[in-house]
Amino acid sequence: MKIINYSKSMKNLVFFLTFTVLAFSCKTNQTQNSEKSHANRTEKIEKILTKINPPKISDQVILLTDLGAKGDSLTDSKPAFDKAMQLSKEKNGAKIVVPKGTYLVNGPIHFVSNTTIELQKGSKLVFGTNEMDYLPVVPTSWEGTLIYNYSPLIYAYQVENVAIIGEGSIDGMGKQGFSQWYDRQKPAQNLSREMNHNDVPVKERIFGEGSFLRPQFFQFYETKNILIEGITILNSPFWCVHFLKSENITARKVKFDSQNKNNDGFDVEYSKNVLIEDIDFNNADDNVTIKAGRDHEGRKIAVPSENIIVRNSRFKGLHAIVIGSEMSAGVQNVFVENSTFAGYCKRALYLKSNADRGGYIRDIYVNNVDFGEVEDAIFITSFYKGEGKGHETDIHNVFVDNLKVKKAEKAGIVIQGYPTKKVNNVIFTNVKIDSTQTGLSLSNTENIIFNDVVIGEEVKIPSSVQ
Repeated sequence: MKIINYSKSMKNLVFFLTFTVLAFSCKTNQTQNSEKSHANRTEKIEKILTKINPPKISDQVILLTDLGAKGDSLTDSKPAFDKAMQLSKEKNGAKIVVPKGTYLVNGPIHFVSNTTIELQKGSKLVFGTNEMDYLPVVPTSWEGTLIYNYSPLIYAYQVENVAIIGEGSIDGMGKQGFSQWYDRQKPAQNLSREMNHNDVPVKERIFGEGSFLRPQFFQFYETKNILIEGITILNSPFWCVHFLKSENITARKVKFDSQNKNNDGFDVEYSKNVLIEDIDFNNADDNVTIKAGRDHEGRKIAVPSENIIVRNSRFKGLHAIVIGSEMSAGVQNVFVENSTFAGYCKRALYLKSNADRGGYIRDIYVNNVDFGEVEDAIFITSFYKGEGKGHETDIHNVFVDNLKVKKAEKAGIVIQGYPTKKVNNVIFTNVKIDSTQTGLSLSNTENIIFNDVVIGEEVKIPSSVQ
């Protein structure tokens, strides 16, 4: 069936569907191509996985405590990490081992190539809260715009073969430090966006002291061959883990407990060939967000985020899977599979853009995912925050299979296209939403297909007059 241009919400789980005359007798070429693409999902995943290989862990061991670090929560271990990184550089690679204990780190850890940090069981890194320790400014980005700003707490820039592994934890001390800047960031935030729109050279976009733009916790920028495994991430000052212009990324068995503002779990931006698996999320913001730059700069850079697999994970936080809103270079080939919920999420799948962005969102696959209570199950919008003009986003080829939601407090499925660029070719198969206020709300859409979809209580044998 083909549902077209339906603009009103459907209350009380009643469906009013408008059909084209040909919808019953034939399918468009677009639909046929979509079904063919859908059938190749497994093949696509297997092809992507051949491109993702974790870095080799060096056999050369550097014990952090041999360089003056003490796990007493008082002694500054920043000098020891700096020495360890220098030694690793001289050795052309090493594994820095952090034994049991609590290690204060007053300033950022900057990775060098071919280096692993192993946090042994019972170890914990606690970052200091003096913002001056995170200067001088470094190349980074902020909400989709490239700038110079405070160093991320753990920072890997233009390196390769880096890893953070083990059973220990890392506390960004965001609540006690940088997170307090949230209410003071607006002037610098607006300035960064103006610089983006006006094409100001990146080298002139200097923020840092006095700007109140919070640094990311982890950032991997123009980095290849990355592994994050086993660790627990706590109390981030801003985004937790940011992959920026990076590739060949593996994140597995990571645990999050980060409850400050903008504490996204993983932010994937201008990056490709990413595997995120077996993750326990507990974030005050999005669990996984896929981005690709903001507005003019994103369209100019034109490096899409692509080939991203999220699987076998437990979602808890604001939204589980988000694409956007900064996605101006485009997002494609995203696969979310075999996952469930660990608690409340506002939305299960949230695709968001507006007419300032441009770009595209396409070839998105969701398969075998369960949720408990959400506000909205699926929300796809070209009107994020009701903003924008002149750069509509092309959203098409979205496939949702085997999705179960116990309760959607407000809406089951919402799709909002743009009048001049409709959301098209979205296929739902074997979707069950047990209860909701509004079953379906579609506007500016075309070629929306439902196969075995039940929203509310399933209607079975019809009643009859006796």
